[in-house]
Amino acid sequence: MPMTAAQQRRRDYAGPALLAYGFRPFFLGAAAWAAFGMLLWLPQYVGDIALPTRLGALDWHIHEMLYGYVAATIAGFLLTAIPNWTGRLPVNGLPLAGLAMVWCAGRLAMLTSAYIGGVAAAVIDGAFLLALAGVAAREIIAGHNWRNLRILVVLGVLILGNVVFHAEVLLFGAADYGIRLAIAAVIVLIMLVGGRIVPSFTNNWLVRNNPGRLPVSFSRFDMLAIAVSATALAGWIAAPMNRAVGAVLVLAGLLQAVRLARWSGYRTIADRLVLVLHVGYLFVPLGFLLIGAATWSRAVPATAGIHAWSAGAVGLMTLAVMTRASLGHTGQALKATAATQAIYALALAAAVLRIVAVFSASTALLHLAGFAWIAAFGGFMLVYGPLLIARKPTWQDARC
Repeated sequence: MPMTAAQQRRRDYAGPALLAYGFRPFFLGAAAWAAFGMLLWLPQYVGDIALPTRLGALDWHIHEMLYGYVAATIAGFLLTAIPNWTGRLPVNGLPLAGLAMVWCAGRLAMLTSAYIGGVAAAVIDGAFLLALAGVAAREIIAGHNWRNLRILVVLGVLILGNVVFHAEVLLFGAADYGIRLAIAAVIVLIMLVGGRIVPSFTNNWLVRNNPGRLPVSFSRFDMLAIAVSATALAGWIAAPMNRAVGAVLVLAGLLQAVRLARWSGYRTIADRLVLVLHVGYLFVPLGFLLIGAATWSRAVPATAGIHAWSAGAVGLMTLAVMTRASLGHTGQALKATAATQAIYALALAAAVLRIVAVFSASTALLHLAGFAWIAAFGGFMLVYGPLLIARKPTWQDARC
């Protein structure tokens, strides 16, 4: 099949492999920050070290996981997916390097905010999501890819959440609404993107390898599940411990559980690269159910559901996307090696241990969860770093 002009220009890219496509610097940077940030936070949390940040230990950790790590993975995903959606050339070379440097500047600013001041840190940190939204909007609009403009709404909520986070810290010394806004935006993004890629990749694998029951196509039920879930999240942002909101959260959890069951994940056990998507998505309904239950019973800490979302859904889903995209876009076989499966197992262990640690109030389990998280993302750097840094791209590699 002859190459298109865009494929020809991708093939002719002569710069560093790391700057050939958005997933390369941002997936690598995200993994590095996920591991290093946790390595810094654990001793900070127990008081063994003091970081030069104006934020409290918990607020710094939450901010850097949501607006640092997650923002980088979103950037890597969008900058790789948008060229496929629009048929336009990827953002690469110096523009991509500049965007990555803005992200790095934000991490440094938040880490040293005690020296540079809260306002300066907020401005530097906030620049990245604004720049990313601007690039994404330009590419989507230029490519007339109107259906994916909804991604900009999610980015808008993240930007708003970051503004609110910084405002709360500057005015009151701690964040509240800004945290829930970010978590809600990320969970909506997982519901939207996960609802597209999980059944799609599952369907493709089952058709080739295990004919039989296939995932149910997107339908009005999915629209209902997403609508109820978004309503529940909006209520949770405004009134996190309201019992009526809790009831809607539980309903959303049940609908999301049914939605996941309709995707035939149990039939993909032989392919861990697909199975991990289902396991990661399982933490979405679990988070809804736990947070909803917390409004009705003191026996269920609300933070258990928050960690089901953050460590479970976010941790596993992002790793699943990062590993699959890294393999597909560097021309590797779409297969979960033993090393990749170990990365998934460590991330799953981190999520489960973190939830259990909330119920047991165990510092030892908290540290075990943290070490498993560090090992998972450190493992990603060791296994996939060489591919992202050194593997020269070819035009045929644009697949996942």
